[in-house]
Parts: sequence; C-alpha cells; structure tokens
Amino acid sequence: MTTPFHDLDEYLAVPRVGGLRLSPDGTWLAAAVQVLSPDKKKYLTSIWRIPASSGGGPARRLTRSAEGESGPEFLPDGSLLFTSKRADPESPDSAGEGESALWLLPPDGGEARVVAALPGGVTGVETGSGTVVVASPVLAAEAADDAAARKARKDAGVTAVLHETVPVRYWDHDLGPDDLRLFAVDPSGDEAEPRDLTPDAGRALVNQSFAVSPDGTLVATGWWQWEGTVQSHSELVLVDVATGKRTTLASDPSCDYTTPRFSPDGQSVVAERETHGTREKAPNTTLVAVPLRGNGDAAQAADDLLPDLDRWPSGPHWGADGVYFTADEGGRRPVFRDGERLTPDDGYYGDLNVTGGAVYALRMAVDEPFTPVRVDTATGEFERLQAPGQRPELPGTLEEIETTADDGHPVRAWLVLPEGALPEKPAPLLLWVHGGPMMSWNNWSWRWNPWLMAARGYAVLLPDPALSTGYGQEFVDRGYHSWGTRPYRDLMAVTDAACARPDIDETKTAMMGGSYGGYMANWIAGHTDRFAAIVSHAGLWNLEQMFGTTDHPQSWHPQFGDPLTDPEMYEANSPNRHIGEITTPMLVIHGARDYRVPFGEALQLWWDLNRTGVADAKFLYFPDENHWVLGPGNAKVWYETVEAFLARHVLGEPWRRPGLL
Repeated sequence: MTTPFHDLDEYLAVPRVGGLRLSPDGTWLAAAVQVLSPDKKKYLTSIWRIPASSGGGPARRLTRSAEGESGPEFLPDGSLLFTSKRADPESPDSAGEGESALWLLPPDGGEARVVAALPGGVTGVETGSGTVVVASPVLAAEAADDAAARKARKDAGVTAVLHETVPVRYWDHDLGPDDLRLFAVDPSGDEAEPRDLTPDAGRALVNQSFAVSPDGTLVATGWWQWEGTVQSHSELVLVDVATGKRTTLASDPSCDYTTPRFSPDGQSVVAERETHGTREKAPNTTLVAVPLRGNGDAAQAADDLLPDLDRWPSGPHWGADGVYFTADEGGRRPVFRDGERLTPDDGYYGDLNVTGGAVYALRMAVDEPFTPVRVDTATGEFERLQAPGQRPELPGTLEEIETTADDGHPVRAWLVLPEGALPEKPAPLLLWVHGGPMMSWNNWSWRWNPWLMAARGYAVLLPDPALSTGYGQEFVDRGYHSWGTRPYRDLMAVTDAACARPDIDETKTAMMGGSYGGYMANWIAGHTDRFAAIVSHAGLWNLEQMFGTTDHPQSWHPQFGDPLTDPEMYEANSPNRHIGEITTPMLVIHGARDYRVPFGEALQLWWDLNRTGVADAKFLYFPDENHWVLGPGNAKVWYETVEAFLARHVLGEPWRRPGLL
C-alpha cells in the first residue's frame, strides 16, 4: 500500500485547513486553507467557501494571489474581511511594501478592495455589528507619524532597538521598536484613517486576543501589566470604541485573564483565568464571567463558571444555551457546554462557531488532520463537511494502551502501529514525548507526524506522562517539582508495556522529542542506555542558562526560583548535570530563531557531547528556522535526517547523509 506518508513530497503537498468562520446567514463557512506554493519553498493560504451542510455541494476557493490571504471575518451583510500582502490595484505604490492590509470581499461577489492599510500592517481583526477593530504595530508616539518614523529608520539604515521594559522577544521574532495597538476601522471607507483606540498600549497587547461586543461599542482584551523583570500579569479590560476610554474589568497579580468573549446580549464577558505557578503550587485554569453595567463597567467580581471541573478549559464561546469551550481530556479535546462534555468521540476540537442547534468547528485527531464539522448540540454527534485536504489514507492503525506507574497512577498512550506489524514480524518502537510540558498527545501534527514513521515500519508510542493535561490537576501536580524524574518513570513504565506486546520488537527501540520532549530526550539520555538512538529537537539542556535567555523568563522564575540564591530546582532537574552518563548516539536539532528554547541550549549540548566523547553525535542546524521548522524544504530534510539516523542505529543500516545536506 502506498500513501502520502510514503513520499515526503506528496505529504508536504497535502492541503491544510486552518481558521473557520460561519457566515451571518449560517449557510457557509469561510476557511483558511494552506497549500504548497508552486516553487515548493513556502506555504500559501487562501480563503475557501465551505457549505454548512454535508449535502451543500463542494467547497470552492474564493481568493487567489501570489501573497495569499488569511484571517477571515464577516460583517453583518455577509461581506468577508481578510488580510493579505497583495498589492492594492488602486494604489500602485503599495506593491512590494510587504505588510498585510485589511481587504473586503462584497457578499454578492466581485473584486475585493482595501479597507485599511496601516504602515505596520494588520495582525488581527475582530468585528461586532458593523464595527471593525484591527491590531497593528505602531512605531511613533502618534499613529499619524508612524509611516514617517519607519521611513526615517529605513533611510538611515537603523535596525537597533533600545529596550526599556520587558519582554524583548516572542517565540521567533524581536519585539520593538514598534508596539501593538488597536484601531477602529470604517469598512465603508468614509473615514480617512483608522482611529487609534490604545495609544498608550506599550507592550500590553503582546500575544493578546480581543473581541468586539455584539453592538460594536466595546472591545474586550487582555492587557499585560509588566512589573520589573520577573513579574507580569494580564488584566481583563474594556475599551470604548467611540472614546478610547479603558476600564479594568478584572485584575489579580496572581492570575492572567485572556481570550475574552462577549455574551450574545453584550451584558457579560467570559474569559480564561490562569493562576500563576509558584514554588509550592502548579498553575490552574478556569473560565470566569464578568457581568457588565450599562456603561461598560464590571457589575461585580469575576465569577468562576467551572468550580467543579477538574480540567483546563480554553477557547470559550457563548451560545444561546450556555458557554461552549474545549478542554484536554484523556488524550482527546472534546467540546463542553457549561461544564458538561458534549462530544463523545475521540476528536480534538477548535475554532468553535456556535449557532442555533449546532456548533461548527475544526475537528482533528491523532489519525486525522483538521476537518470542518457540524456538531449537533442535542446529541454531540458530528458530520464532516466538504473541504480540501480530506483525511489521507494512513499506513497503519491507531490503538490506545494504559499501564500503571511505580506510584500507582495510571498512565495512558496512543500507539501507532505500522501496516504488517505482527508477532512473527514485530515492529521497532519509537517513543515520542510531547512538548509543553503541560500538553497532551491528542491531536494531529503536521510537524511531528507519527504516520511518516509508521510508513517506514516503526511503531510510534505517544504517551501522556506526569505534567500532561487532560487527567486532572493532581496529574499535573505530581510532576510539577520533578520535571525529570517523575515523567521519566511514567515514560519508562508505558514503554515497558508497549515492549511487552508480541507485535513490538523490544530489541529495536529509539526515543525522540521536541521542546519539553527534547528536554526529556536529554534527560533520558543521561539516565538509561535502553534506546539505540535519541533525537533531541529544541531541547532544554542547562536550565539555569535557558531560563535566563528564553523569551519569557517570567513564566519560569516563580516556579524554579532564583538560581543564584535558590538553586535546588535547577540542580535537581537540569539534564546537563548528567552528561557523564550519556552513551547513546544522539541527533541534536535546533533552529537559530527559536527564542522559546534559545539556540544556546543546542550549542552547549553539542559541545558537551563532543567533549565527553559520545559516540556518533550529530547536529542538524537551521539558521533561519524557529521552534518548529516550518519551511517545506527544511521540514523535508528534517525528516530525512531523522529517518537516516534512526535507520543507522535502530535498523543497522548504513548511514545515508541526505543529499541536500
């Protein structure tokens, strides 16, 4: 059997469905669909029209340009808004400017037109009634001076940034010298310029989402308060669209309020509230609701909507019959309504669009990429909608296994089995550890796809050890002070269970992971020699170094403490302390533009492996990639290198250096 997973070029060309928005009349959905560019060097996104019922006909493409389009949003009349870097035909000078503008496609078809073109581009858009609010970075003190300020820096050849506050980086890009602000945009084009609603934002809107009230008069958003270099918290604020007046709805130095959504009547705001982790206690997440007075002030304190739910909810959306959200649960991410699970299947749901009698969403699973679906709110059952990139044929099957760790806790995992794995022909085993660490193996991954390895004959074990979400707060807590030892014991227990199966070859095993999974790869390398090879992608190596150079050290300092005055957690959990025990061949992979786990972690690990003489250590370096390695060509050589390294040490084949390396 041949599938797209047997050919990396064919796999990389499979369309990928992203953001989903329901039209005002409820008859169709706008979806952002990503496809490989003609030169195969990048991915381009376009907007597609997907019927809201399975019998509504085929999906069709709405937009087309060399630069691509994304971020679909609707106006009440059915006009479709999107962002794109395409040139404005009415402004010849816009060609080649390289910033995303806001475009509008009329409901009856015809040519799209530019609604707003800001000097820093448009990075986000939300609507309410006829009000359009966009996010855009601004360099100058006054938004009207932004274009001139950018031109002056460019003409002078200046790229330097003077930081006077934190943060300075985020994931894969530098922050500053411009900062995000929110602007009110007139979609009719009658207003000459967007109105600056947050001229004093500074770094308050970094990685914040916002929402517009149903009547279009208010914006709710998270708002960072930065306190020195080791403390921060996110408030929940309202901004009046007419005046720009800002009102704080909820604020607590021990919590972050994010992802606000208005109720259908505009009288309440629901948001995620995450407590900060401390030395004593792990973080926890719930949903809160804040009733509003008529003037937009909070009528009372934020009310916990889910005091009895032992899960971490996310992505709240209001419906006429309650608040809908998703949460990790036992290797899945179902849809919940007011604390009760709605969807009974194995899916992972996102991008909820709630309407009468149905929830439209993107659904995926470990064995299926994102697919638009309609969920019946009475039964929780779903139907798939027509969309590009339907589920490709898989080179194997998916099973679920569970075992008991040494402390008595159950530990479960998904097991991907290759076609033809039998007791008389057992498959080699590849243990993959997820990132996070507070995450779960419960969804499809284009970057870490186990089916590519199944196509090459490997069984792939995808476990959820201590610190994983979806099993209750106690399961997180049991690994909170022991990043290395406790998850390691869980991982070894579930690996033992997999190796005990007759269709698994326990003599041919390897391990790999990325981010926190890379941390565990480094930890495992220093604590056992049971694996024939280990692949560490973007892995943490020296925690004292990493927590001082990562893009957001504020999130780690409260848990691990100051390494100079309180080094206990660093000494107990840092993999580099065990370099002398590593004998397993290791492949180290890192991107230079990874600011979450900075590139210095790989450099020190690579040096330590070489100076201690670890056999056959290799280092795959990407000068222009970030935490994930997103370029199609780089992703291909990533898999080729991993496959060749594992084949050498697990299968005993000769080393095959990828041709382009």
